[in-house]
Amino acid sequence: MHKRAFLRTLGGSTLGLLMGPDLVRRMEAVAPAALASDEPFWDAIRARYRLPTGFIQLESGYFSMQAQPVLEAFVGHARMLNAEASHYMRTVMTANKARVQARVAALAGCGPDELILTRNTTESLDTVISGHDWAAGDEAVMASHDYGAMLDHFRQMARRHGIVNRVVDVPLHPRSDDEVVAAYAAAIGPRTKLLMVCHVVNITGQVLPVRRIAEMARARGVAVLVDGAHAFAQLDYRIPDLGVDYYGASLHKWLGTPLGAGLLYVRKDRIRGLWPMFGDAGFADDDIRKLNHTGTHPCHTDLGIEDAIAFHETIGTARKEARLRWLQRYWTTRARAIPRVVLNTPAEPARTCAIANVAIDGMAPGVLATRLMDEHRIFTVAIDRPEAGVRGVRITPHLFTTTAELDALVAALRALAA
Repeated sequence: MHKRAFLRTLGGSTLGLLMGPDLVRRMEAVAPAALASDEPFWDAIRARYRLPTGFIQLESGYFSMQAQPVLEAFVGHARMLNAEASHYMRTVMTANKARVQARVAALAGCGPDELILTRNTTESLDTVISGHDWAAGDEAVMASHDYGAMLDHFRQMARRHGIVNRVVDVPLHPRSDDEVVAAYAAAIGPRTKLLMVCHVVNITGQVLPVRRIAEMARARGVAVLVDGAHAFAQLDYRIPDLGVDYYGASLHKWLGTPLGAGLLYVRKDRIRGLWPMFGDAGFADDDIRKLNHTGTHPCHTDLGIEDAIAFHETIGTARKEARLRWLQRYWTTRARAIPRVVLNTPAEPARTCAIANVAIDGMAPGVLATRLMDEHRIFTVAIDRPEAGVRGVRITPHLFTTTAELDALVAALRALAA
């Protein structure tokens, strides 16, 4: 069955109930900044999710649950695929995936010939890291706060090809963008080929000035690879506007797709220079599809991406970003005033997003995370990265998070700090 026909039969009625007319009218009448604190509106959005009852979910950064309309459509896709099996795979799978890819590219603001679907950010970025033509003595620049899987992959390139990795420390509370850009600039040398930078630092939630860093690096002939795992579908931007060469992201985080969905953007003039991770003679060297040899994979996940985009676009990226930033400030502003509580996230609103990292002086991150869960039924994740200067727990609310839940977090921090 063709995807469009399937939506009309199994999924169409569910997706048609994404938003009622009252919600739509409220969204259209109020600016995103004002809507961010409209609790009745966000309570109605919360009702589109099926939430756990035994604890408060404040660890949405790893995997954010799908909204119920998206989940129900995804289950329908799985049933359809199971019924059609090889017939679907051999008739419409390729065309459907191309359509979904084009939809993601439109959301990213790039052409469909510059983007492929992957399983996650790690796969996307490691495809680029492995795909470079490294020679002994070539250099790569990255930060101590970067995601461990990518740091490990750079280490593997050092062992395999003899490259030199320059790891920089980025201040947790920078005074200006210049200070952040300077940290990366100081590590660039004549043999630097690639610079990797987080758009949003996953352990602290700090938003880095990616465009400024890219301008600096490209002026020195250095390609820029961006870890956008926590930026895509949370912040309002278009990838090409950042001026970067490569961009990877996970879609099962802030876009709320089924698990196992990601993207890789490669600027068109950079495609030819990358080696595929898996050999594929079916595409030309300058065709981005050469990087996307996935074998047999769960294509019902691909179909679920369209439904997640429909839900996301119904709310709108600007409204989503405004709400998520407002939620973070709602609790961090009060937490900063509690004795012994330390925030590892900047206070300046423009440098932050939904994510923040909090610590209690003298308490190990693992102990804090355990006590928040055991004593207050608040689920977080411990972050213990002393090499990056970050020891605390990551707090990641989502659109379904209420102010009452964040009030409970602040009360728990106050009690534990005392």
